[in-house]
Amino acid sequence: MALPSPSATPSTTPAVLPVPRPARPGVTELRLSAFAGHRGAGLPIGAVTLFAGPSGSGKTTALRAYEALARLAAGARLGEVFPDPAACVPEGTRPDGRRRRGFRIGCTADGPAGPVRLDLAVQAEPDLRVVGERLSVGGLVLLETALRDPGRRTVQAAWHTAGPSEVTRAPLPDDRLGTALLPLRVAGRTDGQRRVLAAAEQMLVALRSVFACDPRPERMRAPVPAGSGRLLGGCDNLADVVGRTRAECARRHAQLVAAVRGGCAGPVTDVRAEPLGDGTVRAVLDRGTARRTELARLGDGELRYLALALVLLTGPGVLDVDPPGEVPDAMRALTVLADGFDRALDVRQRRELLRLAVRTGRRGHLRCVGAVSDASWAAGTDGVTVVHLDP
Repeated sequence: MALPSPSATPSTTPAVLPVPRPARPGVTELRLSAFAGHRGAGLPIGAVTLFAGPSGSGKTTALRAYEALARLAAGARLGEVFPDPAACVPEGTRPDGRRRRGFRIGCTADGPAGPVRLDLAVQAEPDLRVVGERLSVGGLVLLETALRDPGRRTVQAAWHTAGPSEVTRAPLPDDRLGTALLPLRVAGRTDGQRRVLAAAEQMLVALRSVFACDPRPERMRAPVPAGSGRLLGGCDNLADVVGRTRAECARRHAQLVAAVRGGCAGPVTDVRAEPLGDGTVRAVLDRGTARRTELARLGDGELRYLALALVLLTGPGVLDVDPPGEVPDAMRALTVLADGFDRALDVRQRRELLRLAVRTGRRGHLRCVGAVSDASWAAGTDGVTVVHLDP
C-alpha cells in the first residue's frame, strides 16, 4: 500500500513513522484454543521463552502443539503429526450428533508482511481430518477452508485474489495444512495473490526449522557409531557430533568449551571425541595435564547441560532438522523446543544456559522455547519471556 504524499504546508504535528517489521519471520503467539488440557490459551512467544509451571500444567503439551504446527508447515500429514489424536481433544469434550470431537490450535507470526494469524480446527474422531483453517492479516481473511462434504477427503478452500474475481475456490486435501500448499497453487499474478503468497510464506518460514530437544543422559554415556549424522533430539549421538563440530568450526567449538567450563565441575580445557577402533567414538572432557574424564562418568545434570549448550551453539547443518532450502539463511531462524530445560540442572547451570540462549537469540538466527518447573531464577532476565501456566 502506498503512503500518502507529504503535505506541502508546514505542520507542527509530528510525522508518524511506520513501525519497522522484523526482518526474519518469527512466531509471536501460540494459541491453544482447545487442545488437551488447554482452553482459550494465548501464549506469548519471544526470542527466548520459558513455559513455567508445576507438573500437569501443560508445558510439554504446549511444546508439542508448537512442534505439530511446525511439522504441518513442513508438509507432514495429519496422521504423522498426531498419531494419537484423541489425546489432543480437551477432557470432557462431548461428541456431537455424528460422534465428532476435535481440537483447535493456531499461532501468529510477525515479519515483513505484518502479523499473520493461522488458526486450525482438526477433527480427531471418528476420522482424523482438517475441518477448518484460516490465514489472515489485519482482519483480512486470505485463506479459509471448510469441510463441506463429510463423504469426501477434501475441504473447500477459498483464497483472496482481488482480481477479476474476488476469491479463488478449489478443493484441498483434508490431511494437510492448506497454508503449506498455497505456494504451489497461487500464481501471484495479482496484488491479492501476491499478498496471499507473502503471508503464507512468512508463516511457513517462521514455523519451519524446529528442533525438539530433550537430552537423555542414559543414552549419551555409551560409545556411538562414527559418522552417525546430525544430532538427534535425545542427543544420543552427542559424542560423534562433538567430534564433527570440533573438526568443522574451531570458533564454535571454542565457544562450546567455554560454555562447558562454566557449567561442569573441575577444569575443562577441551571437549573431544575419541575413536575406539571398532567404528565407534566416545566423548571425553580434557582436564589438562593429561587428565581426561569420559562422559560416562558425568552426572545427569552435567550431561544435559553439555547437550543443551551444544544445541544452542550449532545450527541446522548440525542438528536433525529439515530447514527450508529455498529460503536464504539470512531470512530464517532455528527454533529450539527444549522440554525439561531445567531438569537435573543446578542454579548455576540454568543461568549459564539461559545467558547462552539470550546471547545467541540476539543475533537473530536462533530462538528458544523451554519448559521449566519454576522460573524464579530467571525472573527479570533481559530478553526472556516467562509464561506461567496453571494446572
